[in-house]
Amino acid sequence: MGGGVDFKLRCIKCGSVYDDSPIYRCPRCSGLLEVLTNLPGKNIINKWRMRPFNVWRYKEVLPVRDTKKIVSLGEGGTRLLKLENIMYKHRIQDNLYVKIEGDNPTGSFKDRGMTVGVTKALEFGYKGVVCASTGNTSASMSAYAAKAGLKRFVFIPKGKIAGGKLSQAIAHGATIIEVDGLFDHALRLVLKLVENTDLYLLNSVNPYRIEGQKTVAYEIYEQLENPPDYVIVPVGNAGNISAIWKGFKELFKIGIIKELPRMIGVQAEDAAPLARAYIENREYQPVANPKTVASAIRIGNPINWPKALNAVKESNGFFIVVSDEEIINAQMTLARIEGIFVEPASSTPLAGYLRYKDRFDGTVVLIATGHGLKDPTITSSWPHDTYSIKSEEQNLAKLEKLIK
Repeated sequence: MGGGVDFKLRCIKCGSVYDDSPIYRCPRCSGLLEVLTNLPGKNIINKWRMRPFNVWRYKEVLPVRDTKKIVSLGEGGTRLLKLENIMYKHRIQDNLYVKIEGDNPTGSFKDRGMTVGVTKALEFGYKGVVCASTGNTSASMSAYAAKAGLKRFVFIPKGKIAGGKLSQAIAHGATIIEVDGLFDHALRLVLKLVENTDLYLLNSVNPYRIEGQKTVAYEIYEQLENPPDYVIVPVGNAGNISAIWKGFKELFKIGIIKELPRMIGVQAEDAAPLARAYIENREYQPVANPKTVASAIRIGNPINWPKALNAVKESNGFFIVVSDEEIINAQMTLARIEGIFVEPASSTPLAGYLRYKDRFDGTVVLIATGHGLKDPTITSSWPHDTYSIKSEEQNLAKLEKLIK
């Protein structure tokens, strides 16, 4: 059986507690749900260190009852690199790191959640899964559902999904449903669909799915041998920042760490409902028509916004807003100075850090959520040199002169 996990679901709004079941919202008040686990003792770290460095290294804190049903593609264990060249160029005194989630099997952090979410689909006896997606969720869910032998249905905003991501969903055999409108429209449709069909929803409103994403915190702790002072996270549907914060809180409760990091959320200027509410100290209001080059965070009404706001406030963190120009510049900086190619949304943490670096002091970890090949067309607008030659004999002298 499982890793000794005893868990329940609790509503973050009214506090109601429920047994393990395939529900996405509180039946009493429709609030978001979180997973409660009986955490292991501090000595569990010794067991973890004897296992492979991946998501299931931490099975004692993941809500799966039967580990024989685990659906895994080898997710987790991603690199944590120090950005030494950027630190030197910008005269940065902080210790600046990037957690490269593009190392995951389908190229994004979503794989951490899908290994748990698809496993729960099998535990609950579902034959099919469904999601709305701006790209990465569809790619990840389709791959893990293929591994599990489940039917997979993907709802996407028509014409607003990066080709690299859509190609993955197609490759893994998903049924693609294009929705005229934005991601928020697609998600509303899917939420209604699962009420009357036998499909398991795997968007981040699913409390089990985002449990896998909290393992980012566990890995960062092990890689640094301490918690960082700050963790900067791109915020789209807002599940990841709350999941990572939950991971650090669990490490604190277990007694493995004695300090907690501050969680910093980053949104694009014209897709920043959470950041605007926080910065302007007002009630949360959705953005009707979000716009940004960073398609992964082009979401106007994040379903997990209460969790994300709680994570930032509890951790004494803050939100940052960045422009599309800053996003692209940060993406180029990572690629051309550090050799790290990430998709636009993944460069928002660096963009935010560089804009507000005076607000940081200590060790900072940037979460790069997806690989650059997820959205490769963006690089065509970058400045670059291209030369055409007709023949080796005619152009060798010109080439030698160019290189010199």
